[in-house]
Amino acid sequence: MSTPPDYYPEDKEKALGSVEDDAVYAEAAPDRVIASRFGVLGPLLAKLFASGVEARGIERVPEDQRESKNAWNNLLMWWSVNAVLTTIPIGVLAQSVFTLSFGNAVATIICFGALGGVATAFIATLGPITGLRTMIITRFSSGYFGGTIYSVLNILTQLGFSTTAVILGGQTLANINPGTLPLVVGIIIIGVCCLVPCFIGYDMVHVYERYAWMITCVIMLFLWGLGGKAGYDINAQKPFEDTGRALSADILSFGGIVFGSFSGWAPVAADYNCRLPADTPPMRVFLLTFFGLFIPICFVEILGAALMTITDPAYIAAFADGSTGGLIAQVLSPWGHFGQFILVLLALSVIANNIPNTYSTGLSIQALGRPFAIVPRFFWVFLAFVVYTVAGVAGREHFSAILSNFLSILSYWTAFFIVIVAEEHFIFRRKNGPLGGYNLDDYDTPSKLPLGVAGILAWCFGVTGAVVGMSEVWYTGPLGKMAGATYGADLGFELAAAFSAVTYPPLRALEIKLTGR
Repeated sequence: MSTPPDYYPEDKEKALGSVEDDAVYAEAAPDRVIASRFGVLGPLLAKLFASGVEARGIERVPEDQRESKNAWNNLLMWWSVNAVLTTIPIGVLAQSVFTLSFGNAVATIICFGALGGVATAFIATLGPITGLRTMIITRFSSGYFGGTIYSVLNILTQLGFSTTAVILGGQTLANINPGTLPLVVGIIIIGVCCLVPCFIGYDMVHVYERYAWMITCVIMLFLWGLGGKAGYDINAQKPFEDTGRALSADILSFGGIVFGSFSGWAPVAADYNCRLPADTPPMRVFLLTFFGLFIPICFVEILGAALMTITDPAYIAAFADGSTGGLIAQVLSPWGHFGQFILVLLALSVIANNIPNTYSTGLSIQALGRPFAIVPRFFWVFLAFVVYTVAGVAGREHFSAILSNFLSILSYWTAFFIVIVAEEHFIFRRKNGPLGGYNLDDYDTPSKLPLGVAGILAWCFGVTGAVVGMSEVWYTGPLGKMAGATYGADLGFELAAAFSAVTYPPLRALEIKLTGR
């Protein structure tokens, strides 16, 4: 964070200059700019920023203000974010929805997880290179308007993630001592705890995530051990598993959900390392981000699949009555009151997972355009908290349906988003490519950014691929229907990525030829 500001009325004139001058000044001193914009509220805002609340929103971080040099945060942060309670239900879906055996569930998690991890880790490398937040980076491939579309999608994505997180955290708190804590109250408690570090900002987010993994990893080991004591039966699901084309369809559909659990972080991946020095080796950022995602997500999703192999009637009844939260409470029940304490910690682990969702939602709202960008980041963070907490209360009885449908659809748009950004970076922005790199000063100047026609058309082709390949409860595309048996196979994210990958390069080359940008 920059030096705590005093409030100077003359800063108002600087903040109300030309758009480009305002952007340059905002990069160097966002706290002063914001305080100057809000008149009588200026002194209050200045004191708020001086107390430690982050003023910087989507403004680029200049090279001389990159105070963070610890690239290992890429590993520790994503480890903390994903070694949590909310990752367990994804593995549970393998058996509860797709009737996969334990072996096939593990193989699907590892293979599709590796693909999603590579995609997300690549996006993370763009943070130090550009000093920009992820949604702003999309403007260099899809233009100002195209970046706004991505911001809308990302807002919905992060709010969806947040809703499932607070529901599961609330469920777990409510199952600690059934009948004493209403589910609604549990959801509100989790939501408020997530709000605090996100309101403060970037530095507090990293401080929390740097250490949260220590406790949650120990808890996951406890769950593995207690589940083993209850008795894993890795062959329990085999009699119920489909065969032939139906099995292939189950694997592809579950694989799409697993991919979404990884790629869902791609639209925010650069948000948390844009303060690293510009000369930070991209491969270091890539590897630390990849392993920070791959190891904990696979470890915990496989745990979820393993817990579903327990055949003890008490555990089966606990899942039927209380979903994933009830099952976990049953696993910890042999430890009595200490098990209840562990359950409290596990419920609170949701905070680490939901912090990036909440923080990045505020940034994505700012990225919608200048009218939104001038409003302080913390206001949008608070609004996001209100929205997902209310949504969690409203949808608290339909957690599994929300999770399975949401993650499937999520994987569709993140797939073509990643492809388009990657092709722009490696084909058109490479050192000796048509554009020769990024002119980072243009990030908020629509007239100097690409028109975005190529990016938006490739986006439309990606949507088309998702529609013809998807398989959901409410709709199955023609190719999805052909690929599976009774219910089809979900090929949505694969075809979304393929359609965009094929169409973007020629469209972008034509756009550059006609416009020069």
